[in-house]
Amino acid sequence: MGKEPLQVLNALDVAKTQWYHFTAIIIAGMGFFTDAYDLFCISLVTKLLGRIYYHVDAAPKPGTLPPNVAAAVNGVAFCGTLSGQLFFGWLGDKMGRKRVYGMTLMMMVVCSIGSGLSFGHNSQSVMTTLCFFRFWLGFGIGGDYPLSATIMSEYSNKKTRGAFIAAVFAMQGFGILGGGIFSIIVSLAFKTKFDAPPYAVDPIASTVPQADYVWRIIVMAGAFPAALTYYWRTKMPETARYTALVAKNTTQAASDMSKVLHMDIEVEAQQPTQLTPNANAYGLFSKEFLRRHGTHLLGTTTTWFLLDIAFYSQNLFQKDIFSAIGWIPPAATMNAIEEVYRISRAQTLIALCSTVPGYWFTVAFIDKMGRFAIQLMGFFFMTVFMFALAIPYHHWTLKDQHIGFVILYSLTFFFANFGPNATTFVVPAEVFPARFRSTCHGISSASGKLGAMVGAFGFLYLAQNQDKSKTDAGYPPGIGVQNSLLLLGGLNLLGILFTFLVPEAKGKSLEEMSGENEDGTIQELASRA
Repeated sequence: MGKEPLQVLNALDVAKTQWYHFTAIIIAGMGFFTDAYDLFCISLVTKLLGRIYYHVDAAPKPGTLPPNVAAAVNGVAFCGTLSGQLFFGWLGDKMGRKRVYGMTLMMMVVCSIGSGLSFGHNSQSVMTTLCFFRFWLGFGIGGDYPLSATIMSEYSNKKTRGAFIAAVFAMQGFGILGGGIFSIIVSLAFKTKFDAPPYAVDPIASTVPQADYVWRIIVMAGAFPAALTYYWRTKMPETARYTALVAKNTTQAASDMSKVLHMDIEVEAQQPTQLTPNANAYGLFSKEFLRRHGTHLLGTTTTWFLLDIAFYSQNLFQKDIFSAIGWIPPAATMNAIEEVYRISRAQTLIALCSTVPGYWFTVAFIDKMGRFAIQLMGFFFMTVFMFALAIPYHHWTLKDQHIGFVILYSLTFFFANFGPNATTFVVPAEVFPARFRSTCHGISSASGKLGAMVGAFGFLYLAQNQDKSKTDAGYPPGIGVQNSLLLLGGLNLLGILFTFLVPEAKGKSLEEMSGENEDGTIQELASRA
């Protein structure tokens, strides 16, 4: 009988899909909606920041952020996110998922508002305060990764757990889409009210003073969905798996889940005496942990790292693609607010056609195909399409071939989302013991964010033209776009290999996957009856 699951955990595993599952998806998913909005909205307004704060008189082109400032504004949130993933992932296992969940959300609300209120009228003071608030905004966002995934996995049933966790992550697509749509609305309203000539006609008048409100409104709006969700997060009970397996209170776990599931769950009676530690328990990074889960952790960290290098390198090509197909005309032919509108419209179209559908394909098929198959397929097609872009790269630069390039580019990121971008989020929430689950997800996601920094900034330098006279302003020569694409294809190929370290969790309980049915954790709790 020692290996029988606890009644409360079994009730969760076999529960039919019901309203509380969707409530949990929305509450956890709105955090991810906000995460994506906050992380990606800055790319919509960086050109505007350059025009406002780095204007150079008599220059033929509008002002742009210097490379070091652009890297700081875009990258500081990634640094904060990585730190937050590690810290809040660890804290979620120590204090409980629910208590830490509210902290991350409040931090996101305060720092979104702070980002928009960045004070000062000279470039240095505004950029410094913006970077300060975006670091702490990222810190809060980082906590949302392990906590959202862990909470959703621990609330879910065996049959549809993959789809539920993937649905939380898929809200990221709606966050990117929401950011683009809101930016379109704001920029269109300001463009209509404060019309201005293009930069080429009048460099000074092309950036109206009111343009400074545009970027502030866009970055501050991220506080709104986070604030809406805060109340409902505080009302969610602690997950039964944390309460039973980590806090060792099966009575409370059964009571909480009876209310959530609207059914009577038999409470395993508990001895009032203090228990001695389980002889089979092992610590994080102990020899026993490494024997049981070392390859799993290596698989989840390396695949997420490799995926995010490719995923966040997309910024390399977007400006060229958008310009080539006429979505974004040359900067000098537009005024400042019109440029925000054009960039937002282009990003929204990409999200609508490529990003969002990929996420929801994963939601639809993950519990049918399995995590392993989707991740392997995603990495395979990303490799194929990256090489298809890279090998005949000069062919794609010809004027008549731009549409083909856009199609292949879109397919690459469709299969990133219907593939490893979703599965790398799902799997770490399923394969580790409850007492390490949030920590190990935090480590895995932090590894991914490290890859994001390499993709977003390392490749920004690598992809520069090998001819110094043709590089972007302020950048040294690199290896060129073609060689960068070949390198990215090779990294995706490595992703295929490391996927074989990741176990398949389809149709299995969390305790089966983590080994808690065998390591004495369940037996210890059952013996208290």
